[in-house]
Amino acid sequence: MAPANPVPDAVDVVIVGAGPVGLTTANLLGQYGVSVLVAEARDDLIDYPRGVGMDDETLRTFQTIGLADSILPHVVTNQLLRIVSASGRVLAELAPPQAEFGWPRRNGFIQPLVDRELRQGLAGRDTVDLRFSTEVTEWEEKDGHLLVSARTGDGTAHQIRAQYLVGADGGRSATRHAMDVSFDGQSHSTRWLVADLNNDPLGHPNSYLGADPRRPYVSIALPHGIRRFEFMLFPGESDDEAEKPDFVRKLMSTLVPGAESVDMIRARVYTHHSRIASAFRRGRVLIAGDAAHLMPVWQGQGFNSGVRDASNLAWKLALVVRGAASPDLLDTYDAERRDHALAMINLSTLFGRFISPTSKTVARLRDGAAIALGAVPSLKAYVAGMKFKPMPKYTSGAIVPGAAPDSPVGKLFIQPAVATRDSGGVLLDEVTGDWFTLAAWNNNPAALLDDDARARLSALGVKLAEFRPLSQLHWDGHDHPDVTVIGDSTGALKKFFDAHPESVLLLRPDRVVAAACPAYRTSAMVRAACRALHAADVPAAPAATAPVPAPGPTEEIPA
Repeated sequence: MAPANPVPDAVDVVIVGAGPVGLTTANLLGQYGVSVLVAEARDDLIDYPRGVGMDDETLRTFQTIGLADSILPHVVTNQLLRIVSASGRVLAELAPPQAEFGWPRRNGFIQPLVDRELRQGLAGRDTVDLRFSTEVTEWEEKDGHLLVSARTGDGTAHQIRAQYLVGADGGRSATRHAMDVSFDGQSHSTRWLVADLNNDPLGHPNSYLGADPRRPYVSIALPHGIRRFEFMLFPGESDDEAEKPDFVRKLMSTLVPGAESVDMIRARVYTHHSRIASAFRRGRVLIAGDAAHLMPVWQGQGFNSGVRDASNLAWKLALVVRGAASPDLLDTYDAERRDHALAMINLSTLFGRFISPTSKTVARLRDGAAIALGAVPSLKAYVAGMKFKPMPKYTSGAIVPGAAPDSPVGKLFIQPAVATRDSGGVLLDEVTGDWFTLAAWNNNPAALLDDDARARLSALGVKLAEFRPLSQLHWDGHDHPDVTVIGDSTGALKKFFDAHPESVLLLRPDRVVAAACPAYRTSAMVRAACRALHAADVPAAPAATAPVPAPGPTEEIPA
């Protein structure tokens, strides 16, 4: 049934596409108070499984939007991945420990059910309007805004005034085509058949990559008794033939005795792509997720990379549409996300080459090399801990540049369990919130700020937090009404600051460290961070009543 309310004629942001990236972006923007129209050409969410791998960074983003608890029932956490040879010998095992960001690193999930929770999350966002059967047809920039044309399922044309448009409309993105940017890379010639089964015939909780030259395959445990199988297809095996139940059961018979009785949900043929758009932004139009980059499935990072896009972009759009930052801030979205998305594409492509050889000679050489490397404890631990996975590390963008290589600036901050004066065992982000945080170790951050820095932080809505040893949590000797006191209940925060000379951090809403410094340079660091964030100017602070000493040589941090 069509919504009772009319399509809005003006919003801050139009999002094209109600896939996981569009829905996550809309949830974040709605949480930040930004008005949003999500326009989806389909009449409902896609109901067939696609992505099956969710990482710790994605779960942290879902925590940010308050949906982790509703999504977790559709997730298998701490999922092992074993790479096995044709004989069944384990060549490598990926079994990362609990990650430093508060969530397990490897998790299986059912995408349609997670997408449904993301959609349900929008029901509580007063500023977000989700419209199915609504196709964005074109737009034009006029007088400092966009005029977006859309058509609803009944054929009615609508025009929406918006400040920005985000295309999250998939690999065949009409938004990307309209931006006239290239989609560089390649589409691989090999096709794969994916089949999802009810009543998991194996019942094993983990996943396997079968490096079998006779026919490479994948076997993945999913929640609710579902298992996914994927098989490489060979020339001469047509898509129509491969999707027939008899063909699927024949392939599964080598792995599942009695495969003729399995309960098959669906089967689809797909091709891997390794592509990235030449630009993620053109003026007031941006792209995210598969519209911006496509990667093979081997590391399960297509879904996660799209959620990283949403997490990076949403807070920047919020600052800009509020007038708290200039539109130049949006250029940092491309600058920060491109290199990491490309690194994930390259890793996934390389991983596929390791799994997919169909030459028995090449496979024997690969197996021998993998077994030899696995005999080296340090290399085995490196692979098992997934230390090869590229982590976001920004050297330019919305961060204070010029940081030393071992600086936390540009990196995702940890999320240990912490204590407050009211409760214990709380994940850090639950205490610091979903926006900017200025955090100091063993110091009252309010006392470190001059009037100008304090005014700048206030204009950005920055929260102040003091990290303390747990033994000092309830000492109130220098309490300040604007400072949240947080106890280091596990010792993880002290360990972090032990490893870095910086004791004060400015955390962005996506929990990336925007700036860091020793305590005595806090006000200068705030000014440098505001420049990096393209923050709007604030009124000059009133003249001090006491003489202010001249800045020393370390007062300013280079922009």
